[in-house]
Formats: sequence, C-alpha cells, structure tokens
Amino acid sequence: MNIKNVMVAGAGTLGSQIAWQTAFKGFNVIVYDAFEDGLAQGKKFHEQFALLFSKERGATQTEINATLARISYTTDLSEAVKNADIVSESVPESIEIKAKFYTELGKLAPERTIFTTNTSTLLPSQFAEFTGRPEKFLALHFANGIWDANIGEVMGHAGTDAKVFNEIVQFAKDIGMVAIPIHKEQHGYIINSLLTVWGNAAIDLVRSGVATPEDVDKTWMIAAQAPVGPFGIFDVVGMRTAYNINKLWGEQLNDEEALARADFIDKEFIEKGRIGAESGEGVYKYPNPAYQQDGFLK
Repeated sequence: MNIKNVMVAGAGTLGSQIAWQTAFKGFNVIVYDAFEDGLAQGKKFHEQFALLFSKERGATQTEINATLARISYTTDLSEAVKNADIVSESVPESIEIKAKFYTELGKLAPERTIFTTNTSTLLPSQFAEFTGRPEKFLALHFANGIWDANIGEVMGHAGTDAKVFNEIVQFAKDIGMVAIPIHKEQHGYIINSLLTVWGNAAIDLVRSGVATPEDVDKTWMIAAQAPVGPFGIFDVVGMRTAYNINKLWGEQLNDEEALARADFIDKEFIEKGRIGAESGEGVYKYPNPAYQQDGFLK
C-alpha cells in the first residue's frame, strides 16, 4: 500500500506530535478533533514545534513552511477520513470512547484505510470488532517526545493481517521511528510495561507521605542521571492520562491500589486544574519548570 494521506484523531499532546512528525516526513496530514478547542490547542502545539525544530533540530524555514502546509484541521469526521490511507487514533483512554469512535469511523472510512491506535494500555483486541475491519486494525504506539524517544511499537491482535502489520512497521520507519514489533498482545507494550511500575511507585511514595514529588524527581534524576523524573513526565503526558490509566486498570483488574492512585491524582491535581504542562501547571509550573532550572538538583 502506498501511504500518502494520514488522519490523526486527537489533537492533544501525543496526537499533535504524531501529526507534526508525520507531516515533517512528507505525508499529508489531517488532524481531527471533536472539539474546536481541541483543534485550537493542537495548532498552538504545532506553532511550538515549528520553533523547536527551527531552533533546536536544525530544520530550515523551507522545511517548517512545507510541514505546516501539509497539515489541515477539522472537526468533521467524514471530511477527515474520506481520503485517509491510515488513521492514527489518540482519543481518550477509554474502551467506551474508543468503541464509539471506531464504530462511527468504520462507517465513514474508505475500505482501504488502515486503523491504528496509540492506546497506552488497552489491547487492540478489546475494541477490534467495533472497527468493522479487524484485519486492518492494530496498534502503533509512540512514546512522548516522539522525535527524541523515537520508538514505534507495532502490536496487532489475532485477527490482524500479517501484510498490514508489516506495512505499519514500514510506515513507522518512514516517519522516523525505530519500529519495535510486538509479537504478542501485552497491556502497555514494552515501554509502558516498564514505566507503569516506575510511575506507580513514584505516586505511592507521595500518596503515602514518604516524600514530595520534587524530592522523588530529584532522587531519580541524580541517581539515574536522567534529565527528568517521574512527576516531570506525568506533567508532560498529562494528569488525565495518568488518572485514566489507573482508573481503567483498577476497574478491569479489581485493583484497589490503582483506584486509590486514580483518586489521589483526581483530588490533588485534576480537580485543582493542575492538568500538566498543557494547562500551565501540574506538579510544576510551565513554561520553565523547576526541574529544568539551575539549582534544582542541589
């Protein structure tokens, strides 16, 4: 299949990155979001990425202009998918929301269109039936900051066509990712299977009163020689994502600890409007969070 036109569903933190990276690599991209506010935020992200690529990644103004010209935006799902060769979905981490989205999308998309999900923790098999094309459905998962943490985890389900799987592996490479084929369905793929344990430990240390978020991050950044700690990452990913993952796993697995984490995140951050970097404040205030400033590790 010759992939030229890509629809990205969801204009949030990762959806906007996927759209930008894909357009930068020469593909036509249409960004869909159900809400005008979501699209407005996505456009702001792309303005930021244009500056980032110009100042820090050596992109020329010609490349920036060409990237922006290849991106369009719409709240009309039919318009968004009518010419799509592939869909990259980054809608909220909920089986119900994704099932509803794919049921509608499947009715509107051309027969050739491959559907991919960027779900962080769910399995493709959990909502493959709603797509109406399970053989053309699989996961293509990105890590946050996709031009630096440039992995593309490709994970199918039992009904995914092997040819489609291989096409998505190649597509991941074509947009600058290191393709990581996942040979068996796994909640969280490789990266989130590792990060979830790490992130949960960080939340539990704070939730139980052992340490502050800042001291958890300092400890990790110094000991692991890492540029950011777990709470800095939570801010970038977004507190809603951390909440949704814990709530979903808590409900599905009857995990009381996961539900307690979700409740903690909700009360301490979401209810207070501290959504993360995109809202200007999570654990840290943005721009220029404390963990990036001189003296934080002293």
